[in-house]
Amino acid sequence: MKKITLIIAALFITAAAATAQTSSRWGVTAGMNFNEVHFKQHDILTTTRMAGPQVGVTGEMNFSGIGFGVDGALLYTLKQGKVNYGERVAWSSLDYGKETVAMHYIDVPLHLKFRWHRMGGLENTIMPLIYVGPQFSFLPYASHKSLNSYPPVNVYLDMGAGIELKERLQLRAGYNFSIGQSFHTKILDDNVAKNRTWYFNLTWFLKQ
Repeated sequence: MKKITLIIAALFITAAAATAQTSSRWGVTAGMNFNEVHFKQHDILTTTRMAGPQVGVTGEMNFSGIGFGVDGALLYTLKQGKVNYGERVAWSSLDYGKETVAMHYIDVPLHLKFRWHRMGGLENTIMPLIYVGPQFSFLPYASHKSLNSYPPVNVYLDMGAGIELKERLQLRAGYNFSIGQSFHTKILDDNVAKNRTWYFNLTWFLKQ
């Protein structure tokens, strides 16, 4: 994790040093995520991917002339998954079966972004983009705390691609995964679970 953070920080600094001319804007973001609760011990419990909403605000700063920029967001994200605790006697004896584990996060993703902005004028209509960076997820509430222990902060690696339409609307498809644990079971506390999440969102920028 330390190496990844240093690499990303170096990329941010390089991009910022490349030019002093920048433009910034803010927008409203909404979307959906499809989360899988993935146990380190693959055969311990079966899980089912579930959907959840995502909503918040996004800001970005673009460095003119090179296509690079940085962005950050403040998002509410519900990540959840169905876990079949009833498959093991340790939980079924306590009357647990298929349970929905819900994690309510305040996400702060930080990205280095590149936009293909030299397309002979076509970029004014449609412009491809890619991005990568860390995401810091703060957990104010989670379900089934009698079953699981949750860290208050989770760090993810977040990446994706998308398009920008008419210089105002960005549509993105991305993937992130927790670098540390998202939670571990209390009864058998060596069972570590991590979130693996696909998501789709759109951002309408209010300022160009």
